[in-house]
Amino acid sequence: MAKAYDIPADELIIRLTDQLKKDKKIEPPSWTAYVKTGPHVEKIPQNRDWWYTRSASLLRKVYLHGPISISDLRSEYGGRKQIGYRLAHHKNAGGAIIRKALQQLEAAGYVVKKKEGRLISDEGMKKIDRLATEGHKEIIKNTPELQRYA
Repeated sequence: MAKAYDIPADELIIRLTDQLKKDKKIEPPSWTAYVKTGPHVEKIPQNRDWWYTRSASLLRKVYLHGPISISDLRSEYGGRKQIGYRLAHHKNAGGAIIRKALQQLEAAGYVVKKKEGRLISDEGMKKIDRLATEGHKEIIKNTPELQRYA
């Protein structure tokens, strides 16, 4: 059985995004159509399903690095901001997006809130491991060099 470590992050996030779109408890708030993801970006996200992608990415981060706090995640999703001719400095991502997404993941039962931060629940771990196993099998099936390991 493959784990989240065995599959590329982008492949797992795409699969997890599709699963979260089907979940009724994960719903983008009304303000997501008008908000930037942090002060380091200039425009709003161009992908209409960015809320599900961010939620999937957060779930993966909690799986890999949990227990993890919102301030750690803000720093992780932040980026460099150029102000005039000065050197660029790091700016944290917006906390409301991360906080609301984690609250929805908690309500869906994928994440558990502890004193130290958020942890992945057993149900969330099963979901990620199942998707990673499916993705790993598909990668092996579609790669001719890896056919002998199938």
